[in-house]
Amino acid sequence: MFTPKTYTVESVTSGHPDKMCDQFSDAILDECLRQDPNTRAGIETFGNHGMLIIGGEVTTKAEFNAEGIVKKVYKDIGFEQDFVTTIGIIKQSTDIAMGVDTGGAGDQGIMYGYATDETPEFLPVSIVKVHALAKGLENLRKSGEVKWIKPDGKTQITVFEDKIKTVLISTQHADSVSNEEIKNTLTEKLIKPIIGDISDIEILVNPTGRFVIGADGFEADAGLTGRKIMVDTYCGLIPHGGGAFSGKDPSKVDRSAAYMARFVAKNLVANGFAKQCLVSVAYAIGRAEPLMVSAQNEKGEDLSEIVKKNFDFKPQAIIERLDLRKPIYLQTSAYGHFGKENLPWEKVYPVK
Repeated sequence: MFTPKTYTVESVTSGHPDKMCDQFSDAILDECLRQDPNTRAGIETFGNHGMLIIGGEVTTKAEFNAEGIVKKVYKDIGFEQDFVTTIGIIKQSTDIAMGVDTGGAGDQGIMYGYATDETPEFLPVSIVKVHALAKGLENLRKSGEVKWIKPDGKTQITVFEDKIKTVLISTQHADSVSNEEIKNTLTEKLIKPIIGDISDIEILVNPTGRFVIGADGFEADAGLTGRKIMVDTYCGLIPHGGGAFSGKDPSKVDRSAAYMARFVAKNLVANGFAKQCLVSVAYAIGRAEPLMVSAQNEKGEDLSEIVKKNFDFKPQAIIERLDLRKPIYLQTSAYGHFGKENLPWEKVYPVK
């Protein structure tokens, strides 16, 4: 078994400061890819108390207004306040480009992919539910059903001996609403519909008693691209190589190879080779062939030969198989990169 019987998972809403930065980076990437599919980008954003810094490297034929893109996403999330923007984007290093131009990996590193037959999403039920709670907060706010919910929020589920023990919701809210109303409303409109029977579950809502500061998105906390890599993937239930996703074009194996590893793991499970599957791959910068490709099922059986027979982990092969040069990345930057049906690495095909 790759997942323990006792563990905790979390998610955050699209209005969380770190998640906003992920969305800003991916929105800029998408605009570049929309105009120039061969764009290379590593875009980082940093939000901090009324200011936003957009930096990194972009090599593209696209013409784009980074500040305008970011401010549109900011408004779409649900914030109205303005902020000062500083932009420092340069072209990709020629030393890196020299290896990528020949089809090599854009960096060294280790990537992991995982799937389980536990849910239709091929993810642990706890991960599915913790993202559903966070997305549910946003839906209640944007639909107008609960008017005092503000954009920032976090959700958490603790599992003990394979049963949900605690559900935690922290939501930014209007100053006028009481803690009692917040807990009662979210229990009835959010937690019960998603979790079901909560009779033996501890419910925690805004444990500090107040979550009002943060009306401009970065008033209470700074935000940074790539600081929610566990939320983006498997919530800490399996290893993570450490590379973030958002803002990176698919030549960056941090992103594309992690998507490919998920694709392979899901397809091995869907084709009956495993109930749970863990795939890992490693690269050297500038080299196309991976240094390692490994896969095993929940019994510890080695599935690597099946993987090598059916899947190509060279960076250009990944990009072509998953059609990764399209502007599809903004939708990944909140509520997880996996388990969403319309993404190419979530498709299932026959495996022999």
